[in-house]
Amino acid sequence: MTIKTLTISAVTALALTATGALAAVAEGPKEDVDFSFEGPFGAFDEFQLQRGLQVYTEVCAACHGLQYVPIRTLADEGGPHLPEDQVRAYAAQNFEVFDAELDDFRPAKQTDNFPANTAVGAPDLSLMAKARAGFHGPYGTGLSQLFNGMGGAEYITWILTSYTGEEKTEAGVTLYENTAFPGGWISMAPPLDDGLVDYADGHSNDQQALAEDVSAFLMWTAEPKMMARKQAGLTGVLFLVLLSVLLYLTNKRIWKPVKNRTKA
Repeated sequence: MTIKTLTISAVTALALTATGALAAVAEGPKEDVDFSFEGPFGAFDEFQLQRGLQVYTEVCAACHGLQYVPIRTLADEGGPHLPEDQVRAYAAQNFEVFDAELDDFRPAKQTDNFPANTAVGAPDLSLMAKARAGFHGPYGTGLSQLFNGMGGAEYITWILTSYTGEEKTEAGVTLYENTAFPGGWISMAPPLDDGLVDYADGHSNDQQALAEDVSAFLMWTAEPKMMARKQAGLTGVLFLVLLSVLLYLTNKRIWKPVKNRTKA
């Protein structure tokens, strides 16, 4: 394959990528939300994750499950970081799981996963923030995604705050107008409202704040090891920089006698 062919292929791939990214932006969130975990040095705000867990438990868990998320991870550093005794109490008080050995339901333990919820056919939220990436920056470049995030949390926030209050019934199903949802109508009733959840820390609990908190929590459920990956990536970059400097200095030292002979 010639260099010309390779160049044409690369330009074509970049054009297709940019077109797809711009289309995603047109269909995705209209503005970026400044989440603390975005960017190469960003980190989850554990207090925001705790508030988001509260919103999920009191509002979302009635219809949506988190079946791929172990309850014990609520105690992990980089996540909600709840004390172990609170995690045990949370599991037992809020969820029941089916135990095959007992052939019956029992209170959940921290070693269980969040239970699935298929009662109304609502989607599981475990990977929602990763699957619904919608904000890629103005050009969809890798650097833009690095600093602005993939957009899953923005997408969820946008959906939760874009109801107009209009509704209609089709085929016996009530639909609610939502300017963020493809087609403009969604079967999920508006789940959030100002003051719906009371925070013990006195944090703002208007609709926008509730949406951002639960979106951040769902981002963590989809990427629980994000902070560890960022730390490993930063360590790798620093190592490569140091290695490059050492190789450069070694190269100069090895070839210095040869260059001096050549000049002579």
